[in-house]
Amino acid sequence: MKGSERAELRAQAHHLSATVHVGQHGLSPTLIASLDDALRTHELVKVKLGKNAEIKPGEAAAQLSEATAAEVVQVIGRTATFYRENPELIKKKVDLRDDESRNEHAPPRSPGKRGRP
Repeated sequence: MKGSERAELRAQAHHLSATVHVGQHGLSPTLIASLDDALRTHELVKVKLGKNAEIKPGEAAAQLSEATAAEVVQVIGRTATFYRENPELIKKKVDLRDDESRNEHAPPRSPGKRGRP
């Protein structure tokens, strides 16, 4: 994965909350299955390690990455972000039309505080 791709994924992940939490049972097969399901449906997933986890965050990220065939985007503190592309997942389409054609179907704007449209 290129640095620019990783940076873009980090930016997207900034607004996400942790979907999978590693608790007292550690990196169990159930946790790995849960992460696998989350990656299949979301592609970009944050995992939070509990305070009582006996494994270091970097080691946990490496093991989870290997177990799920995902890439580690970043590890910050006790939170790791993973990415695995799913070609079957429907991507959000970006509206590439110019501003005028996009605004044709928009409702009229109400004047703001200063009376500007």
